[in-house]
Amino acid sequence: MAKKRIAEKAPKKTAAKKQKQPTKSDDQLELQVQPAKAPKAKQTTALGFEETLWAAADKLRGHMDAAVYKHTVLGLVFLKYISDAFEEKHTALLADDPQAAEDRDEYIAENIFWVPKEARWSFIQKKAKDPLIGKLIDDAMVAIEKENKTLKGVLQKDYARPDLDKVMLGQLVDLISGIGLGSKESKEKDILGRVYEYFLGKFASAEGKLGGQFYTPGCIVKLLVEMIEPMKGRIYDPACGSGGMFVQSLKFLEAHGGKRGALSIYGQESNPTTWKLAKMNLAIRGLDGNLGETNADTFHNDQHKDLKADYILANPPFNISDWGGERLKDDVRWKYGVPSVGNANYAWLQHMIHHLSPNGIAGIVLANGSLSSNQSSEGEIRKALIEANLVDCIVSLPGQLFYTTQIPASLWFLTRNKKAQGMRDRTGEVLFIDCRKMGAMVSRVQRELTDVEVLEVGRIYHAWRGEKDAGTYEAKAGFCKAVKIDEIEKNGWVLTPGRYVGAEEVVDEDAPFEERLKVLSDNLNAQFQKSQELSNQISKLLNSLGAIS
Repeated sequence: MAKKRIAEKAPKKTAAKKQKQPTKSDDQLELQVQPAKAPKAKQTTALGFEETLWAAADKLRGHMDAAVYKHTVLGLVFLKYISDAFEEKHTALLADDPQAAEDRDEYIAENIFWVPKEARWSFIQKKAKDPLIGKLIDDAMVAIEKENKTLKGVLQKDYARPDLDKVMLGQLVDLISGIGLGSKESKEKDILGRVYEYFLGKFASAEGKLGGQFYTPGCIVKLLVEMIEPMKGRIYDPACGSGGMFVQSLKFLEAHGGKRGALSIYGQESNPTTWKLAKMNLAIRGLDGNLGETNADTFHNDQHKDLKADYILANPPFNISDWGGERLKDDVRWKYGVPSVGNANYAWLQHMIHHLSPNGIAGIVLANGSLSSNQSSEGEIRKALIEANLVDCIVSLPGQLFYTTQIPASLWFLTRNKKAQGMRDRTGEVLFIDCRKMGAMVSRVQRELTDVEVLEVGRIYHAWRGEKDAGTYEAKAGFCKAVKIDEIEKNGWVLTPGRYVGAEEVVDEDAPFEERLKVLSDNLNAQFQKSQELSNQISKLLNSLGAIS
């Protein structure tokens, strides 16, 4: 499709208008559009004030685990958001028609949640020092759920629990009170959404492995979305976590002139608290999504059995061994082979293929082992997927992108139609892209792909597919190469990009020793693996000749 590919929508120019003297928080928000005055950003997603907000909130955390504190903070942030949006509309109605200010329908008509008086932030803030602040917040959440059916069973309602320090809770209320979240201006800048994402990322980092249950690093989500280009149709994530794939898809859609109603959202999540986070994450952006009636296991309680999605995005948990595969051996989804009981990777792949529409495309994050493993039936399933022309592109990712694991990961891009209208016929080909050298360190242990890198990888993919205005595709040694299926067959149906893209033509001897050592080590490991595979093939041949007892 013809369009300018950009990572995020550029801020709109607004005409000069009369306004009150900006507050401190307004000044901080302006840092994002005045780079000369802004502090040095550590991450590509920084607004300028989130780090200060996080640092202050983290000091209040005390002895609470991040996993517990996460829901305490995000629940209050959500309450502040819907209350701010309500209050802005309430103020406008009071000026025009005071009688209409308490008319629930006036708010529902504009997709604004109705907030009862006892749940409005102004009331909560006045009671911040009250010893019963926890109960008051719980009552507010109950009242909001009662008035807004879409939020039923979603909001956090345990602020009165004994182990939650009420002085700390009151301080947290005061802290969040300083941020305007629900106003029209903040919605245009998506301030609440970005604060929400920032907090999710920080909690993921603080929680370590547990963080992976609800959050995929933003740069990976951006890359997936940039490559599948969700513009119109049904979008599905069977392991949706906190809903980040949907949020980024909306950003992409709006950045390219699409209407948010053009995408129908479907998702599923097994973890009950994470499912609630996803519901809130969609709600703060006014998105309607079908995330199932409740949290549920995707394999054993598929909430969208009849769905055929145009776009599938997912980061399912890596290498799950206790997924209950022994109870699903005759499942209709296993068209290309019964997946290993000890590893769910190929169950995820086939589940998504099962839900893919005739012209659909899927982008999936999986551990690198899925590219070469021959355990149980995995090698045979991979062969069947390749021969069925379902595998379109494989991207190997650099290390240290995830908060949760150091396991190397790759992106699988699957499609049912390699002859889709507006693209060239790619039948019998697979594109390999090796991104292991990409990314910039944003902390001692964390790496991020830059927006420029994301756009470049996306451009290569779209150019290879023959899309209009995507430029010309050219293979680049050590980075990208389109490979015929017969070459993949000769390599034992292995899909590791490093096996096919080769080495760079010029070795940069000025590169840091650690980087050169990693490249040499990766190449050596690939050669060892190839050597082992050849050795196994020779042994099989000799066995068949009876040369080995």
